[in-house]
Amino acid sequence: MPRFLISIVFTLFASASVADVWTFETPSENIQCVVGQSPDTSDLTCTIIERTGAPALPRPAECQSDWGHDFFMTNQGAVRMLCQPVNRNRDGFDQADYGVTGRFGGFVCHSSKKGLECKNEVGHGFFLSRAVQKVF
Repeated sequence: MPRFLISIVFTLFASASVADVWTFETPSENIQCVVGQSPDTSDLTCTIIERTGAPALPRPAECQSDWGHDFFMTNQGAVRMLCQPVNRNRDGFDQADYGVTGRFGGFVCHSSKKGLECKNEVGHGFFLSRAVQKVF
């Protein structure tokens, strides 16, 4: 096999495994998360579908969509809340049973009957429950 062709085949197969993505949700199916992990960085987005109370952060003036439902962070960055429509689809996520702590891609998340708490490598994170959402 010519070297050029070997190089192309290696590049195609090597790039197919560059990033991993997986999902999980709390047993209530009210909090759903998506994790993306690559060799250099990881990110975590969690959505609380039904929530009450005030949002964890004030709504930005430019936000004309749903607010207080979507939380995003990288393995080293601060938490950002996202201004976007809430995805209310509750299908296709692996379940993180209450009492389970998961460590992945620079994050630690703990699922309990009180809610879901996630932190990154530098201590930024959030706590989500139907009644309370906090960013730290």
